[in-house]
Amino acid sequence: MEPRFNLYANPVSVSFTKRLTMASKVIDDSTLDKATYELVKLRASQINGCSYCTDMHFKDAVHAGESATRLNLVAAWHEATVFTEAERAALALTEEATRVADGGHVSDDTWEQVRKHFDDDQTAALIAAIAMINAWNRMNAIARTPAGDYVPGQWG
Repeated sequence: MEPRFNLYANPVSVSFTKRLTMASKVIDDSTLDKATYELVKLRASQINGCSYCTDMHFKDAVHAGESATRLNLVAAWHEATVFTEAERAALALTEEATRVADGGHVSDDTWEQVRKHFDDDQTAALIAAIAMINAWNRMNAIARTPAGDYVPGQWG
């Protein structure tokens, strides 16, 4: 598939993506568990149909030592037994927050589970992570950035 637009060749989109990358450093430097962060990015990317980000975050998670079994079950996490209660809360929040435009909302039950497992800083990082990956997904899906060639660490 050919991209509609090369986000990484245009000076405006390059400047914007650099700023998104810099903003994500706040999440990277937080106490949010790195495995949970990768699961959140992968699940939102799956929901949004962003092949580039799905490829990237699958490969990044494998590179960080995540198991293929867990990654393969992210799309079906509701029925899977391989995720912790905290990860399940983060995945539920990711799904509900990503699907807000579909007429959904973040349920009180999901919010209660998030607050049970994450402190204030981790909750803030989780909210920021979901917002951030949704922005990346939309940019890459609109531009139709092709997937498959990503190499872990290529963006820094």
